[in-house]
Amino acid sequence: MDANLILALAGFAFVTSVTPGPGNFLLLASGVNFGFRRSLPLVLGISFGFLFMVLVIGLGLGPVLQRYPLAAAVLKIACLAYVFWLAWKIFRSAPAPGDPESAAGQPLRFLQAALLQWLNPKAWAVALIVTVSYTAGGGSTSDYVASLVLVILLFGAVNLPSISLWAISGVALRRLLDDPLRLRRFNAAMAILLLLSMVPVILDVSIF
Repeated sequence: MDANLILALAGFAFVTSVTPGPGNFLLLASGVNFGFRRSLPLVLGISFGFLFMVLVIGLGLGPVLQRYPLAAAVLKIACLAYVFWLAWKIFRSAPAPGDPESAAGQPLRFLQAALLQWLNPKAWAVALIVTVSYTAGGGSTSDYVASLVLVILLFGAVNLPSISLWAISGVALRRLLDDPLRLRRFNAAMAILLLLSMVPVILDVSIF
């Protein structure tokens, strides 16, 4: 994996991790109501659940992508199309009302948070995009597995601190999201970054 692809993966990981979603809104509410320390199991569970999903999908998809390059190319195009659709959705997102009463009576435990990711359609889609777009699919099985592990480690290094921001800055972020103008600017910036993060993937035709 070259430096450009590493930077692209880091950008993709940051945008998909920090933008609003089911897990992040739950972290926001937990940070506001329970503080960061009590929210740590939730933070770790959400991150681990997603990374484990990437591993499972990667181990199942890897041999298929190596054996059927045409299917890999079609899947790559589908993933890129989804990224453009996701960027448009982020750009067009309406202001989300703050609701401090939406948190549960107690923070979710680690396993509960990990299982939550397996019920999250956004997590499934992002895990598929990461596996298809950023792993080395043209070499041996050992090379593929090594690239998959590297992708998981790099994504996790960005994902964990990014989602932690929602718990650490719960009150401030909720107020920021309550401001329609700031939210629109934030969403526009995230949509642009999301598209830019896919440029090396589009140009690197040898990724499969």
